[in-house]
Amino acid sequence: MSDDKTPQISTLDRFFHITERGSSVGREVRGGFATFFTMAYIVVLNPLIIATVPDMEGQFIGDGSAPNIPLVAAGTAFVAGLLSILMGVIGKVPFAMAAGLGLNAFVTFGIASQMSWESAMGLVFLEGVIIALLVLTGFRTAVFNAIPPQLKTAISVGIGLFIALIGFVDAGFVRRVAAGPPLELGIAGSLTSWPIFVFVTGLLLVVVLVARRVKGAILIGIVATTVLAVVVEAVAKVGAATVPGKEPNPAGWQLVVPGLPDQIFGFTNPLVLFREFDPFGAFGSVSVILALLLIFTLLVTDFFDTMGTIVGVGGQAGLLREDGSLPRTREILLVDSIGAAAGGAGSVSSNTTYIESAAGVGEGARTGLASVVTGALFLLAIFVSPLVAVVPYEAAAPALVVVGFLMMTAIREIDFTDYEIAIPAFLTIVLMPFSYSIANGIGAGFVTYVLIKAVKGKAREVHPLMWTVAALFVVYFALGPIKALLGLG
Repeated sequence: MSDDKTPQISTLDRFFHITERGSSVGREVRGGFATFFTMAYIVVLNPLIIATVPDMEGQFIGDGSAPNIPLVAAGTAFVAGLLSILMGVIGKVPFAMAAGLGLNAFVTFGIASQMSWESAMGLVFLEGVIIALLVLTGFRTAVFNAIPPQLKTAISVGIGLFIALIGFVDAGFVRRVAAGPPLELGIAGSLTSWPIFVFVTGLLLVVVLVARRVKGAILIGIVATTVLAVVVEAVAKVGAATVPGKEPNPAGWQLVVPGLPDQIFGFTNPLVLFREFDPFGAFGSVSVILALLLIFTLLVTDFFDTMGTIVGVGGQAGLLREDGSLPRTREILLVDSIGAAAGGAGSVSSNTTYIESAAGVGEGARTGLASVVTGALFLLAIFVSPLVAVVPYEAAAPALVVVGFLMMTAIREIDFTDYEIAIPAFLTIVLMPFSYSIANGIGAGFVTYVLIKAVKGKAREVHPLMWTVAALFVVYFALGPIKALLGLG
């Protein structure tokens, strides 16, 4: 038996460079599971964002006359599964993909409110095609390589803070408030709910396991915390934080109410959604200028969110070269570009590389095999979606907080005595969590870096592409006034 298996394992090892990157099949599988569990919420959350809001014509994705959450959930899992596998096989990195949060909200409230869902998804498709062309011409890769190494480090650190904040907010440990400070601890400054207790317990468990360097620490933490959440809900009957038609329940679970599912298997065909997009319909619904501005907004956000993610997660995985470049950058960015187009074609919004992939990296994943595992689990989620829905935010969020810490440790590589790089790095780091956007942090860092170099008479030290990108970010930040000036609202 062992002689029969050895060539197969060897082939797998050679293809994914498992031994070369200091990993093992076991680590990759654990990492793939960990990434999936930290991302699985998107199968539930994406439909709640894009499937429950009608377009300008009053129609919903899928059936048209009413929300079809199961269909969009199946489509979300299907596209994420295929793209994550593609990233693993072609990019050969532990980066998983799924519908991008933030982008899906912009598509829903910023685009579909002005046209049909078919036309809105058509713009997403076109944006993906444009980014793919930028990759094939070498422009996107060249921009990636033109970024100063310490600024790339700042991007990684900023993402660490960002995903830690996402973890705290998703779990309800930190909350937005209508009056008073922008954020507060728990409920009115107090940690008084069962879901927060579950989160804190899970966080402490993962912290202890990571500190003791236990293999599978993050995955063990997610599974154990999910079991605790199911038990707590069964005993305390906490319920959801938000229920349509009822008063808000601040002490409830943030999204998924944990519990044993009524059924395990179920299937909804996601392929029907691929008929729901119209690449050029938007140009008949709004002005050409407005359609182009909407595509530009999608493109800039997608372009630099992904760039920040691969720098941050790639750095955490130890995949970056000494100059800050990443092997197989072209292939990685091409698959990510295909993700945007595929998300539009599948009517589930632009798919992008997920910062939650850092959870798998924290589990030891270093190769594309982890992404293949994550993708396979997404495809299985189409058939076993009731099981995916068992994991609440409060059980997955501790992994994000701990991974945020691991990514922040790279801050020691930034020279804060050199203000020419320190100030742009600082703005990059703080604006990601403070503005809840990777692209905003990158844009602020790029613009200030170019500005400081210019006013100090060192403009020649700035790569020409950095000048180009900084100028594009100035336009990006000024889109509001530009639309007003053009009378586009």
